[in-house]
Amino acid sequence: MSPKPVQSEDDSQADAPQRIDARIAELGDWRGEALARVRALIHAADPQVVEEIKWRGTPVWSHDGILCTGESYKDKIKLTFAKGAKLADPKGLFNSSLDGNTRRALDIFAGDKLDEAAFKALIKAAVAANQKKR
Repeated sequence: MSPKPVQSEDDSQADAPQRIDARIAELGDWRGEALARVRALIHAADPQVVEEIKWRGTPVWSHDGILCTGESYKDKIKLTFAKGAKLADPKGLFNSSLDGNTRRALDIFAGDKLDEAAFKALIKAAVAANQKKR
């Protein structure tokens, strides 16, 4: 019996985009559509974003550190920004996890209309915050 090859972090993330595609398809309802839309907005705001899968299959978008995660629940999609408390949110998109010192989240429910320009601005601000720390 030959030994199992050791898989590096980079190798394990190589299929992350396909796994996110599969997760979107698996949801099969408004949540999949919402996740696909925010994913497209993230890529539009930061063409260099890296997609990863962490924490039991959670989509994660990173650039010099985690920008946000995209969790799905029965009634919502939750986008948690790792350094959200440090980001300006002039349009008030953050509506969850508002009491912590680090993270902020945006819960999207069925029928919600996302301010796409404000969301892309949050992604760009998150990238800038990660790069500033480096």
